[in-house]
Amino acid sequence: MEATRAFAPFEELAGALLGHAFSADDGAHDLAHLVRVFRNAMRIHANEGGDGRILAAAVLLHDCVSVEKNSPLRSQASRLAAEKARQLLAELGWGARDVEAVTHAIAAHSFSAGIRPETIEAKILQDADRLDAIGMVGAARCFYIAGRMGSSLYDPFDPKAENRPLDDKTFAIDHFPAKLFKLADGFQTDTGRIIARERHQRLETILELFLDEI
Repeated sequence: MEATRAFAPFEELAGALLGHAFSADDGAHDLAHLVRVFRNAMRIHANEGGDGRILAAAVLLHDCVSVEKNSPLRSQASRLAAEKARQLLAELGWGARDVEAVTHAIAAHSFSAGIRPETIEAKILQDADRLDAIGMVGAARCFYIAGRMGSSLYDPFDPKAENRPLDDKTFAIDHFPAKLFKLADGFQTDTGRIIARERHQRLETILELFLDEI
C-alpha cells in the first residue's frame, strides 16, 4: 500500500494505525500532514536519537482526534488524542511503558496544551509538528484553515494591525504575528531549531510579499 510505504521502515505500524489517524475532511491535518510530520521527525531523529518506533507511533496518532480550531475543546485536543492512542496501542498489545511514552509525546506536542515535553521523542514530535506550521506549508495551512473558519484574508483598512488588536479569528494574516512568528523560538532540539530558523525566514518573506501586493 502506497500510504504505508511513506512511513518506512514502520510500514507495518502505519498499516495498523492509519485507519485511526486523521479526519478525512480536514486538509490541514490529513495524510499529507502526517507524512510531512513523519519526515520532519525522522530528519530530527537521525541527529538527536530516541526510539524510532515510539516516535513513529506518536506521529501517526498525534492528530487522531479531530477538533476544529474554533472549538472550545481545542486546548484538549492533544489530551483526547493521547487517550485514544492509549486504547489503540493497548489493543495492539503494546507494553505499558511504551504506551506511556507515546501518549506523553502526543499530549505534549500541542501549542495550546501547555504541557512540557520530557522525553526526546516528545521533543522531536513537538518540533516536527511545529515545523509544519511555519514556512511555505505553514502559510498555506494558515490560509486553508482561515477559509474553513470563514475568515477574511486581512483587514483592508489596517492590514498590519497598527491601530487595532490582532484578531486571527477574523483576519488570516493576523495569525502570522499572533502565533506563527512565535513558534521558531520554542523549539526543543538543536536540529529542529536550525530548520525552524530557515522556515521562519520564509514565513516572514511570505507576509512581506503579501503586504506589498495589497
